[in-house]
Amino acid sequence: MTPLPVLLVDDDGLMRAGLRAVLSTDDRLLVVGEAADGREAIAATRRLGPRVVLMDVRMPDMDGIAATREIVRVAPEARVLMLTTFSDDDYVLGALRAGASGFMLKRTQPEELIAAIHTIAGGESLLSPTVTTTVIDRLAREPEPDPAVSRRLRLLTPRERDVLLLIARGLTNAEIAASLQVEESTIKTHVKRILSKLNLRDRVQAVIFVYESGLVRAGEAHPPVAAREAHPRI
Repeated sequence: MTPLPVLLVDDDGLMRAGLRAVLSTDDRLLVVGEAADGREAIAATRRLGPRVVLMDVRMPDMDGIAATREIVRVAPEARVLMLTTFSDDDYVLGALRAGASGFMLKRTQPEELIAAIHTIAGGESLLSPTVTTTVIDRLAREPEPDPAVSRRLRLLTPRERDVLLLIARGLTNAEIAASLQVEESTIKTHVKRILSKLNLRDRVQAVIFVYESGLVRAGEAHPPVAAREAHPRI
């Protein structure tokens, strides 16, 4: 099996060396390059075609958030996993809104980091529990939802809205399927349609969208799923 290509981006050479050592313990991963700032990261992504970019947030010249925004634009197949010592909510939301597929703290255990890389590469999104709490708490302090964002919800069918709410609760496709009593393949189709209709990159952005739209406010009970007949038509 061809190893998964990974790009390391951090202005600290010792940190890059440490990450390279950690990833070398998994023969399914291959570090194809390194970069010391955002501009180098963009150039390296164009040149090397990594599947996953491990991106630091605070770097000179161009930070990780600006670099992520550009990488997502020029190489949409690349997945960005932010890895930083900072859990500041501005950085977290900025990175996720820029298109990062996950955000983890550098104190993450090596095995957890490796698992996260594979998760990101597989098309899923990932946030550590601490980061998830930070995101939701920050969104709770934001002003009233943008009407333009709320209007986008009208693009969804009632069942797609149900699925979106369950995504916001952090449920997996399998758990959503069990909740709605349908096949998991049906939920996968719904998720693809939701992301396409709302022009969202992945599930992380879907969660942010739910809170930004006002469909759910942080601190509320789990959002209810509208009642359906015993055997709903999908």
